[in-house]
Amino acid sequence: MSKKKTKVAVVGVGSLGQHHARVYSEMENVELVAVVDKDEKRAAEIAAKFECAVYTDLKPLYGTIDAASIVVPTSAHHTVSKPLLKEGIHLLLEKPITSTLQEADDLITTSKASGALLQVGHIEQFNTGVILLKKHLNNPRFIECHRVSPFVGRGTRNGCARDPGFDDS
Repeated sequence: MSKKKTKVAVVGVGSLGQHHARVYSEMENVELVAVVDKDEKRAAEIAAKFECAVYTDLKPLYGTIDAASIVVPTSAHHTVSKPLLKEGIHLLLEKPITSTLQEADDLITTSKASGALLQVGHIEQFNTGVILLKKHLNNPRFIECHRVSPFVGRGTRNGCARDPGFDDS
């Protein structure tokens, strides 16, 4: 007997969202049902690539998916995530959780009330380089960082305090 596949959608298919769609499409236990983006042309391009539905609105997702990745600008995290959580849809939300503490608290409250899981994608803690570096840090007085990849001009809306761009590559 085969296991039931988890039905997912990706909301926001820009630079990072397209990778969420790709990874979901490669997972055996997951069915990528749809991608959602305000840019209909971009959404259609990604949907065609991964053979799934395309939407510019969240409502068609209600009742059709189990979970979603939210990969939109931080300023839209609360607005996009709350209605999905209310529908009981589990979320993987790209970091940072929201622009404000009040919005974050509201999403957490909504998640608890609906029983939907809310996971924030803090993945760099699993990066091999970060794990190795932690072994060598005792009591640093300062840390100097150098960017080794070219600047891509995205992810600059929130400032470095809220979104340091650790996963830019």
